[in-house]
Amino acid sequence: MLPPFPFVTLHQQPLPDGPAAESEWLARSAASGRAVAHLWSAAEGLIVPRRYTALPGWAGAPRDGVQVRASGGGLVPQGPGVWNLTLVWPAPAEGAAASTEVYRAFAQSLCAAFARLGLALQAGEVAGAFCPGRFDLAAGGRKLVGTAQAWKRVGGASLALAHAVVVVDADPRSLVARANAFEAALGSGVRYLEERVTSVACELGATGDARARTLAVLAEQFARVVLKQGLETPAAGSADLAGAPSR
Repeated sequence: MLPPFPFVTLHQQPLPDGPAAESEWLARSAASGRAVAHLWSAAEGLIVPRRYTALPGWAGAPRDGVQVRASGGGLVPQGPGVWNLTLVWPAPAEGAAASTEVYRAFAQSLCAAFARLGLALQAGEVAGAFCPGRFDLAAGGRKLVGTAQAWKRVGGASLALAHAVVVVDADPRSLVARANAFEAALGSGVRYLEERVTSVACELGATGDARARTLAVLAEQFARVVLKQGLETPAAGSADLAGAPSR
């Protein structure tokens, strides 16, 4: 269910607005008819679904660094050490069956990537973690990767978007604390558990640069070529062979 991706764009600087960037990538894919893949991070903050804006405490909650996305799901912390993989491609098939197959294929590809780091991940909802979903990927019962999906029509084209949030070398306790503080400010009654979230760095221990290794296996899993882009010069960048075929 996942197409081949000719390259993955690695954004070396944090993106100021992840949801806006995803809208731009959808538009580009619709115009070109091509599949695109992006690895990116964001400044410290939170991305929340639009339904949060209807909560009673929204008006009075501190919203510095809080971005609202149009899709569903739950609250997702962002910031240094949290990386996002976004895949967009033309996809005429829609519906529950197609959605499930995309989730399964995406989860399988992600698990294959992390297996090359020696991490055996299991798919399933992790209760107590932020933004729980049935295709979360966990290490020892602790959430490491969250996945999401959306189907869009842009300019008459039908597109699929698959998204993964990976806790690479951020402190899970800090992420959970920020998420809990915002939920408390909203008065939502939701509380997350720090023992239900982990990171690649925690799982690997002192075995090298978790960030570089994680980005490498993700790039190698989903594309042959990595395009490195800085925030200030999005049209420029160097292309480096990732050294592995698309899967």
